[in-house]
Amino acid sequence: MARRPRLDPHIFNLPVEKMRAGYYSDKYFVRAREILLADGYRPRVTMQVFGKQPAFLGGVDEAIAILKLCAIEWPQLEVHALYEGDEVEPWETVLLIHGPYDAFAHLETLYLGVLSRRTRVGTNTRRVVEAAAPQQVMFFPARHDHWLVQTGDGYAAHIAGAIGVSTDAQASWWGSEGIGTVPHALIAAYGGDTVKATLKFLEHAPRGVQVVTLVDFENDCVRTSLDVARALGDKLYGVRLDTSEKLVDTSVLPQMGRFPPTGVNPQLVRNVRRGLDAEGFTEVKIVVSGGFTVDKIRDFHRQDVPVDAYGVGSSLFQGRFDFTADVVLLDGQPCAKVGRAYSPNPRLERVL
Repeated sequence: MARRPRLDPHIFNLPVEKMRAGYYSDKYFVRAREILLADGYRPRVTMQVFGKQPAFLGGVDEAIAILKLCAIEWPQLEVHALYEGDEVEPWETVLLIHGPYDAFAHLETLYLGVLSRRTRVGTNTRRVVEAAAPQQVMFFPARHDHWLVQTGDGYAAHIAGAIGVSTDAQASWWGSEGIGTVPHALIAAYGGDTVKATLKFLEHAPRGVQVVTLVDFENDCVRTSLDVARALGDKLYGVRLDTSEKLVDTSVLPQMGRFPPTGVNPQLVRNVRRGLDAEGFTEVKIVVSGGFTVDKIRDFHRQDVPVDAYGVGSSLFQGRFDFTADVVLLDGQPCAKVGRAYSPNPRLERVL
């Protein structure tokens, strides 16, 4: 089976000199290297990296880039690794590094952190994508974390199957751009008039951008969806429901009593779908967002809720997917702390 090509190391725009100097590394790794150099001792080791949870691996290409660009002597290293998006088991070796320890001792903090972060995002996204299938998932958590993490997070989500990301930075590593809807702020800027804001969006947005508009500004998603659909006709691609978890939509009020009525709930989606279909707007898509998790998406599926796409945000940053690195061989002979023996993995491939 053909593998996805590894990303070019230079795409990551790493601060190479600072990484080589140990600026971002745990100090004890930096000092370990300094001690070896001061002692004139260059042991050849095998470093083994693994995680402790089932996961979909992310950050491998970035970890390799750190080794290629920031190791003191990359030609002296031999690296074997899995690929982005590979499904891995607990304790499975995902990366092996062979070579003089002083050449890469200062990089452990960096490649472990990259693997942990991107694997967390990729695994959470893949689980959401699998739960939502065949409906699509849009990756919308950029506002919930520091801007510097966007590029790699977006790529991890892309590998995991998200159909779109919300910022250009998130889409940059595969040459795409961010997607989005008409936001609440634009609607507010036009006096709370969702129709006017959507028409202005249609008028001035780049040609080819699909028009999807938020319809919960007045907490009346059915009426607002119909107002926009009547105004835009076939130029409206979809509506997005994002009702606050503290509110009950106007259309849901008469139906209360047998289900949790707040936020974006199955009955609200059915009300909007029924309203659009009744007036012939059967092609208008329904996107939902606001607190969606794997469990909530699965619940929507069990109830056969007519959703076309899910916008998922902060839940994609949850959980822990830590990685650990251990020296397991010294000059080709077993040398590992108890419980961390050499565990070769036939799935690993040599990095050139």
